[in-house]
Amino acid sequence: MHLYNLTLQPPTAVSHAILGNFSGARHQEVIVSRGTRLELLRPDPNTGKISSILTQDVFGVIRALSSFRLTGGTKGESLNMSPRVNANLADLGRIDYAIVGSDSGRIVILEYEPKTNVFNKLHQETFGKSGTRRIVPGQYLATDPKGRSVMISAVEKAKLVYILNRDAAANLTISSPLEAHKNHAIIHHIIGVDVGFDNPMYAALEVDYSESDQDPSGEAFNNTEKMLTFYELDLGLNHVVRKWSEPTDIRANLLVQVPGGRSGTTGDFDGPSGVIICCEDHIIWRDMDSPQHRVPIPRRNHPLADPNRGLIIVATVMHKMRGAFFFLLQSEEGDLYKVTIEHETISRPDSDEAFVEVKSLKIKYFDTIPVATGLCILKSGFLFAASEFGNHYLYQFQKLGDDDDEVEFSSTSYPKLGMNDPQAPLPVVTFRPRPLENLILQDEMESLDPILDAKVLNLFNTDTPQIFAACGRGARSSLRTLRHGLEVEETVSSELPGIPNAVWTTKLKEDDIHDSYIILSFVNGTLVLSIGETIEEVSDTGFLSSAPTLAVQQIGADALLQVHPHGIRHVLADKRVNEWKVPAGKTIVAATTNKRQVVVALSSAELVYFELDLEGQLNEYQDRKAMGSTVLAMSVGQVPVGRQRTPYLAVGCEDQTVRIVSLDPESTLETISLQALTAPPSAICIADMIDASIDKNHPTMFVNIGLQNGILLRTVLDPVNGQLTDTRTRFLGSRPIRLISLSLQGTPSILALSSRTWLNYTHQNLLHFTPLISDPFDHAWSFSAELCPEGMIGISGSLLRIFQIPKLGTKLKQDSVPLSYTPRKMAVHPAYRLMYVVESDHRVMGVAEAEARLGELKSNGKQIDRQVIDLPPEIFGRPRVEAGKWGSCIRVVDPIHGTSVHVVNLDNNEAAFSVAVVPFTVHNGEQLLVVGTAADTFVAPRSCRKGYIRVYRFLQEGRELELLHSTEVEDVPLSLIGFQGRLLVGVGNALRIYEIGKKKLLRKCENKNFPSAIVTLTTQGSRILVGDMQQSIFYVTYKQGSNRLLIFADDTTPRWVTAHTMVDYETVAGGDKFGNIFVNRMDKSVSAQVDEDPTGAGVLAEKGFLMGASHKTKMLANFHVGDIVTSIHKVSMVAGGRDILLYTGLHGTIGILVPFVSKEDVDFITTLEQHLRGESQSLIGRDMLSYRGYYTPVKAVVDGDLCERFALLPGGRQGSIAGELDRTVGEVLKKLESLRVGASGF
Repeated sequence: MHLYNLTLQPPTAVSHAILGNFSGARHQEVIVSRGTRLELLRPDPNTGKISSILTQDVFGVIRALSSFRLTGGTKGESLNMSPRVNANLADLGRIDYAIVGSDSGRIVILEYEPKTNVFNKLHQETFGKSGTRRIVPGQYLATDPKGRSVMISAVEKAKLVYILNRDAAANLTISSPLEAHKNHAIIHHIIGVDVGFDNPMYAALEVDYSESDQDPSGEAFNNTEKMLTFYELDLGLNHVVRKWSEPTDIRANLLVQVPGGRSGTTGDFDGPSGVIICCEDHIIWRDMDSPQHRVPIPRRNHPLADPNRGLIIVATVMHKMRGAFFFLLQSEEGDLYKVTIEHETISRPDSDEAFVEVKSLKIKYFDTIPVATGLCILKSGFLFAASEFGNHYLYQFQKLGDDDDEVEFSSTSYPKLGMNDPQAPLPVVTFRPRPLENLILQDEMESLDPILDAKVLNLFNTDTPQIFAACGRGARSSLRTLRHGLEVEETVSSELPGIPNAVWTTKLKEDDIHDSYIILSFVNGTLVLSIGETIEEVSDTGFLSSAPTLAVQQIGADALLQVHPHGIRHVLADKRVNEWKVPAGKTIVAATTNKRQVVVALSSAELVYFELDLEGQLNEYQDRKAMGSTVLAMSVGQVPVGRQRTPYLAVGCEDQTVRIVSLDPESTLETISLQALTAPPSAICIADMIDASIDKNHPTMFVNIGLQNGILLRTVLDPVNGQLTDTRTRFLGSRPIRLISLSLQGTPSILALSSRTWLNYTHQNLLHFTPLISDPFDHAWSFSAELCPEGMIGISGSLLRIFQIPKLGTKLKQDSVPLSYTPRKMAVHPAYRLMYVVESDHRVMGVAEAEARLGELKSNGKQIDRQVIDLPPEIFGRPRVEAGKWGSCIRVVDPIHGTSVHVVNLDNNEAAFSVAVVPFTVHNGEQLLVVGTAADTFVAPRSCRKGYIRVYRFLQEGRELELLHSTEVEDVPLSLIGFQGRLLVGVGNALRIYEIGKKKLLRKCENKNFPSAIVTLTTQGSRILVGDMQQSIFYVTYKQGSNRLLIFADDTTPRWVTAHTMVDYETVAGGDKFGNIFVNRMDKSVSAQVDEDPTGAGVLAEKGFLMGASHKTKMLANFHVGDIVTSIHKVSMVAGGRDILLYTGLHGTIGILVPFVSKEDVDFITTLEQHLRGESQSLIGRDMLSYRGYYTPVKAVVDGDLCERFALLPGGRQGSIAGELDRTVGEVLKKLESLRVGASGF
């Protein structure tokens, strides 16, 4: 078995976010790290939308990310150097670079190249071993605010400093590393200290564990101190010294840079320098030899919150304005606090020197947003929040919170600036949470992170199945329906008096921004509508309304053109009409137009060609071209900029051919090339589109041919000789295809209409072909108006729709149903098409317990603020309580209509962990819902007071649940499945079979020989595959005669299994918690022997081997996908396609494993992968083979994501690799596309 791994949906979680001017333009961009990918995002200050500019896979783990800008050389500054060097210096001064710390053992500096839209690697310095290790730097990054150096640190001991500079040619340079190691030190955080242009300084939070290591009593551990250490880089002596180190709060977790040093423009101090130390329940400002300031972090005034629970800061951002600065700190509950430092510049009386004295440290509540992993404040007044879980958000500042009524807490309100007793906590201060006041939500980026469970089903009865993913954490959780296609945003839907057979829109003049007319063609006439504040019918347009229309074009500078079956009307700007009439006895059957050319096909199979002269007159070419077969479709491309005409015309005829006809003056209407088809053509469209896989620098001319059998052919038209090459085919639907050329985001695109509507467009320089999630259209055209500048107009029957596509580049449309708690598992009823989701959250009160606690507080005379209690939990979260408390429910969801139809809340501190729909033979095959719960559960170490298996009956066609009974068990039931008309349960490390009884479930069979907890179960026949939490997959057989569960095979590799599925009777595919996917197989002879079992007593299974089961499975395939696999499914993703393995990952990844069908394919793709490993280097310097074999060497799996990078290689490299493979570049690209499209449809 050989598999081809391909990522359909990259991870959507964001672990780091940095801000900078990476493209060198005036607007700022955000670079986010998505675990194994870097993505460049650009917020548009005009529209308030954020768009993805570039996504690049680094084939490694990004551990840290930071931006920096070299000092000096701002735009417009004149230096005494050559003009070329001056220009380079000016660019260096206003371009930000990204520094990446990863698991490659290298520090990498990246630059964004806007022209080619890629990240370029400027420097790559090796300093240690690869992998995520404690003492290899890469976990923390800190840059000097003036861009002179960078510190990269490990979790333990190692810290390296690199000096950044520029050479004589103004190129960025990096020095050899300078060590700042400290033995036996655990580093919690590092930051660059702003000291202006003094020697660069770094601050680190460190803990020395040397004494704790040697003290067996544990006293030294209890007395351990956390140190705030300042390291200075002496630029003169070129070494790093530990300048200052003092104890600080043992619960300190984050450092925040405070502006300091003198301004380069005014000479004044930017700020007091130093750092803000974020600790549990308070923050401290500290600098060398200066008094500390401490202030408490305000807490929510919530009656249900645990008063003994500490509060820490998890995300920070500092923003500098002219002459001022402030900080936004976010707590783990999502509350934003605005922190300011009041300071004063004091001159020394005995010298010219001055210093900055801090007067007070102030903090106040600002707003509440979802908990973020990174915050970025843009100069345009936006705040980008990369959420820890769920969607990411772009907010706009309405105000800065200076004039509100929130209480501000200052360090001057406490004795000795809050440092009277540094070990004692400050008095608790509270605030009242409220909806957003200072921020307003502008845009939202959808994120699936985390996917906890998924199902792949075709509940909508469409061509392709849908993915139903249980996503999110806490009250922001959701059940998402993922469908392959682009979302359509409808703005207008209107009923028409009849059923049109075509629609067009047109401008009046060439330089108009928006369209002026909508033209509808009916069987017996034409209707013209004017676009204004309202859409209304007009009759003075010069168009013929008594006949159907075949084509409409705004031609020349200010004229319009209408083609109808009996002639052509050329409507001039002054409403004069020039008309060309068809010869007697003939009609026009097809037409194609552009700004300067018109070609019509007559019923006599003749082509008539017209061209616009310089005076704006339409002139007929003297000869007519006889085609010899009825013309069904024609297309002429748009006139290139600066040209008089486009040189080629494509004509599709009834004899199942497409001919390329020359429109060049020297060979007008001569046939240049011909392509045979498998069916008559129904539409043709020539479009110049950018596809970097074919040509990196110029658009490629494509001829798109739609056939009457629903197949689309895409062929490359050679612009020099007019030959057709590199034909690709794709099945679009069951109806004849119509093709419409339009423009999206300033680039040409094609809309293809069949039983589904498809869009062919360019995104990030690559061509995409994606269906639209909408009702099918009979006809469509582009539409541009003030409120809908890049829209489309479509006809469905007698319905006119105006719509737009808001999210180009996305492959999956998401529809979500909100959930109350974190989803754990879900099950589907096979008949009712409903989903049953079990949800539970730790440290959260259930609904009944919360109401009881509130009632108790009321009876004790405490005032309850209902406005705080009723704040939406999806924004503010639920109050966190002590460990061992759970909120949980069972939810019935209708995924087709996207609604939640029934909720069963669990009380008595029960939490649900597993669910299954099980048919019981005793109840005549009746389907019942079985839910595994546990009471008073603790997460670490895993324990519970009691476990329960609840059985529910379906009522109202599955829309309601009735509890039949609850069976007590001694551990948490983590896995349930139906088995031979009974219930199979994994309870802790025991595997049991239950029969249903009248009052409870009856235990029939049990096996307790599993090493740890059973987390996954699958069955086929009498065979059971058991996924153990720590010891991989076990093969179990059930012997009905002796009523025994026998373990007869296990794995040689201990794996922490998270999901598995049966590929066939002997083969299993699984995923583990370290990001690996594996395929194991049992030998067929052993499998048959166990099933037949000639002894009849299971003796063959009882003889152990290698301290385990009697037989071992063989590993067929192994691959590291870089995300924790949460579900695996054996499915077919396209109609009539072969089965593949689809997996989902915790960070929002969706990928597939495609089996190869022939040995030739395996050899071809494996050789291509080997070439690409040498050609396409990892962006962070990681060895790709060792990354894909992180824990176990790669076996029998080809990295499809790497193979797809072949399209992005320079043309010369593509040619040399294709030559080694004895293929052309087009054949290699075609093979890669067929693997992707044939298996997934993406």
